Amino acid sequence: MTSLAVLDELIVSNLGLIEQAVIEPGPGFVVVTGETGAGKTLLLGALRLLSGAQASSQHVGPVGSEARVDGRFVVDDAEVGVGRRVVAAGRSKAYLDGGAVPAGALRERVSPLVEIVGQHDHLSLTSAAGVRLLVDSAVPAVVLRRYREAWTAYAELREEAARAGADPRALERELDMVRFQAAEIADAGFAPGDDQQLATAATRLRNAEGLVEGLAGVDRLLGDDDGIADAVATIVGELQRLARVDTSLAPIADQASEVAVALTELRSGVHAEVSVIEHDPESLQRVEQRLALLGDLKRKYGKDLAEVLSFGDAAVTRIQQLEQVLGDAATLDERVAEALEAVALAGVALGEARRDSAALLGERAVRHLMELGFEAPLVRFDLAPIEPTAHGADSVELVFASDAALDPGPVARVASGGELSRIVLALRLAAGVDDVPVVAFDEVDAGVGGATALALGEKLAALAAGRQVLCVTHLPQVAAFADAHFVVTRTGNTATVHRVHGDERLEELSRMLSGMPESREARAHAAELMARAGRP
Repeated sequence: MTSLAVLDELIVSNLGLIEQAVIEPGPGFVVVTGETGAGKTLLLGALRLLSGAQASSQHVGPVGSEARVDGRFVVDDAEVGVGRRVVAAGRSKAYLDGGAVPAGALRERVSPLVEIVGQHDHLSLTSAAGVRLLVDSAVPAVVLRRYREAWTAYAELREEAARAGADPRALERELDMVRFQAAEIADAGFAPGDDQQLATAATRLRNAEGLVEGLAGVDRLLGDDDGIADAVATIVGELQRLARVDTSLAPIADQASEVAVALTELRSGVHAEVSVIEHDPESLQRVEQRLALLGDLKRKYGKDLAEVLSFGDAAVTRIQQLEQVLGDAATLDERVAEALEAVALAGVALGEARRDSAALLGERAVRHLMELGFEAPLVRFDLAPIEPTAHGADSVELVFASDAALDPGPVARVASGGELSRIVLALRLAAGVDDVPVVAFDEVDAGVGGATALALGEKLAALAAGRQVLCVTHLPQVAAFADAHFVVTRTGNTATVHRVHGDERLEELSRMLSGMPESREARAHAAELMARAGRP
């Protein structure tokens, strides 16, 4: 194990049926029990949320619009706080040590600490992909990475070859068209902002005569002997005279002087505009032609000049891409062949690593199964060569026999429900689930009973030596081995969780044994189980 860690506290609010629950599991073997449908598996659902699993609005219970899960892990004597908020409508939120983070950050932090084995994990054993993933879990990461890199390089080259080889004439036609488009836009010579400048110039040239006449009239008003300028000059002189008599009038006289200066500047500006505005039909014709050219480009390539220029840039990029594809076409076949050879070599290395991994997993799984009640089981992974795919060049099938004297067959066909549960546990243990400090099992004991159930309880209790093991179970033989026992009780649409000790625990085990928690015979049997488990 890379860390010493334990789930120290789990707080759940409005998660499914659970309105509010605070659980302090403690180290060792921890079980959660309850009637069918009480909501006990929701506690492991809470742990999945803290591990960064996808959140769903279905997690939100009936007593509010938000489900909340908070957990505290103690990792190497340091506390790690994690949390999730799931709302009925909208995105969930994740928290790490009090700060908001993406859910992926929880996966990175919590997943190395927690492994959850689900009650439906046996379904993965019936699929080729699930079995392959199990074998690959024990394959060195560098071998898997090298194959993925080789396959990715080959797939990209094959796709490039398909583009180039599917119809080179079509690519040539596309190249001619894109070259024409890029040249048409470039030859027009437009730059950003030209459309605004052309529009302003066109308006000015179209209305040049009227603008000149209007400005000339303004100039006359400013320059006549009886015009505005002369009147303002008279006003300024009079106010300056009065200010010499009464100094409080000085600010008004100054304002008048400023007006006179502004009028002088205004007249100069009007003169300047009159001198530059000309009625120039040739200039107007050139501007109109530029506007018409821009309109033609906009009709073809975009709603405004910015889009037209962007289209031209994209066309230049596409020209480079097409030229490279067509230029490389002659060598692509050779490069594809070389890449496929690299895939084959990486596939051989992956196949060898898988065979080693499969043999090791099989041996380990057999040992675990013998501890779970099998006398001479057979577990084998059969690998067969196939055409290379993204996942390798091997097919992988899990073969099983409950006894070496029996003919082995695909696990999905020959294993019973109870056997599947034990096979899942044995294979997960063989694959290293016990390498993480916190392991959670969600009803992996389906179909198990009697002496096998006792063996399963012993196995889980032994697994809890040196780590924390959480288990949702319906088996009293398993629950009797627990260091801590929590019961989920449902009332109507809500459920509560509480820890049981002493008589309460005997009562719960009695219920699990016989459905009659107050039966003296059942309580005696429960006490016997506790004693058998060394939990008096």
